[in-house]
Amino acid sequence: MRSAGLWRFQVPMDAGVVLREQRLKTRDGLLVRLTRDDKEGWGEISPLPGFSVETVAETTAVALEWLAAWQAGSDAALPEMPSVAFGLSCALAEISGELPTKADYRAAPLCTGDPDELFAMLAAMPGEKVAKVKVGLYEAVRDGMVVNLLLEAVPDLRLRLDANRGWTPLKAQQFARYVNPALRPRIAFIEEPCKTRAQSREFARETGIAIAWDESLREADFEFAADAGLSAVVIKPTLTGSLAKVREQVETAHVLGLTAVISSSVESSLGLTQLARIAAWLTPQTIPGLDTLSLMQAQLVREWPGSTLPCWQVTSLERVI
Repeated sequence: MRSAGLWRFQVPMDAGVVLREQRLKTRDGLLVRLTRDDKEGWGEISPLPGFSVETVAETTAVALEWLAAWQAGSDAALPEMPSVAFGLSCALAEISGELPTKADYRAAPLCTGDPDELFAMLAAMPGEKVAKVKVGLYEAVRDGMVVNLLLEAVPDLRLRLDANRGWTPLKAQQFARYVNPALRPRIAFIEEPCKTRAQSREFARETGIAIAWDESLREADFEFAADAGLSAVVIKPTLTGSLAKVREQVETAHVLGLTAVISSSVESSLGLTQLARIAAWLTPQTIPGLDTLSLMQAQLVREWPGSTLPCWQVTSLERVI
């Protein structure tokens, strides 16, 4: 016996959340629940504006078609649409038991501009001290000075930086010029520092600062390779596709000696708790990049440990089926 439920959600975001020059006032998406006999599985389908190709309206239509077939007994392949494939595969993996319950709730805290806030978060952080800083939003020289300050102030800190392809080669060099060469090895990586992969590789060669691929993983011409200066790949499952595809990318990265980081696409608390489980399962030695719940004003169905945000249940959401 199979049944399915689908709900539309719209969670208010904190004021000032900007993604790719687009202000995000609400996080919109779908929650799916699959029931087979006495087993239940949940998933989140939430394409990220500015990053996902698909819209919530498009995912709704595709999900409804697949769910109708599944309820009728079909075990058809998952849709190609990445966010739909990911959400449905998570629900199926919960039913089958493939997705373990153990979770890694550690998160590399995101520094949004105030170093003092980051110092406070790091002081309360047990074990390895890893933080993430967005660069490329301000002047490259300013970014270099802030990164240098953080590395000097916290001797055991490792930083992950994300430039979102925001720098020209000149600006990338301006950034590096203000980071003490002796401190550069504690930059775990910069995600996509320059506008092209070739420019990013050249930056790594010239500065000795490691890089990571993020957007590149989702481009048609991308091939996994152990490039000089490349230390990691950042995998965003909502933008990647099914759990099987996520697992394949993690395993390929590990074979090449690269670090694989499971990272958020600003999912709800339900999606984030599943990402924490995926991280504990596939990348147990690596702190995931899941520090995005603080951007929201509510949780959904499942709570993130320690969060004080109110948790909305599906009874307060718009039911689609």
